[in-house]
Amino acid sequence: MNNNKNIYFASDAHFGLPDPAESILRERFFVKWLESIKEDARELYLLGDIFDFWFEYKRVVPRGYTRVLGKIAGLTESGIPVHFFTGNHDTWVFDYLPAETGMTIHKEPGSAEIEGKKFYLAHGDGLDENDKGTLLLKRIFTNRPLQRIFSWLHPNFAIWFAHKWSHNSRYSKEQIIPYRGHDKEEHVIFANRMLEKEHFDYFVFGHRHIPFDVPLKNGSSRCINLGDWLWHFSYGVFDGKKMEIKKFDGDTRDMTSLSGK
Repeated sequence: MNNNKNIYFASDAHFGLPDPAESILRERFFVKWLESIKEDARELYLLGDIFDFWFEYKRVVPRGYTRVLGKIAGLTESGIPVHFFTGNHDTWVFDYLPAETGMTIHKEPGSAEIEGKKFYLAHGDGLDENDKGTLLLKRIFTNRPLQRIFSWLHPNFAIWFAHKWSHNSRYSKEQIIPYRGHDKEEHVIFANRMLEKEHFDYFVFGHRHIPFDVPLKNGSSRCINLGDWLWHFSYGVFDGKKMEIKKFDGDTRDMTSLSGK
């Protein structure tokens, strides 16, 4: 790998939750992590739900997130490519984020070959063909006429409503289900099915909110979930030879405050 630099991965920060005060604490912590990796980062992949809600009106963007957006812009301006794979909470990214921050936006799952290793990259929602509810929501959120109708709502109401709905449906530790086993985890099942068609060394996802790294049926590939920046403060790093999940320690006092421990 060039100059012994690393590839970094993160997902599911859900900035905006549960309220502006705590969100700013987590944003500052995330920015500390970005600052800590900038000297040895070759690329950064953000695999969705970095924002709990994001919608770009033609002349209005969501309030806040200046610390994170400024730091990402600084990374791209220094020559570090940042790839943003939209998630189910921040799927409504249009032209503002790439123009202002320099990020490359990916609306669909993608792949990358790094140092001879092949990566499958996606946020990870909607992979289960039998999950009709999730697939229906995904079709609704990506429907252009419905996006246009939503844009007619006043931002004060629309953004309030979106955060309220998200808070009620997601922000609960009890809703983070522990690892269910290789035969029941949606991402693992999907990865094993994909391997029947095409080889990948690493499948890297977000969405699930728990960090895990498990071997797949072929014995050589692995399925990795990055965890989140709500409770785990975890990320992935590939050094050209191996991929690992790590936890950002930062200031231990900050970690204690944010994790509620």
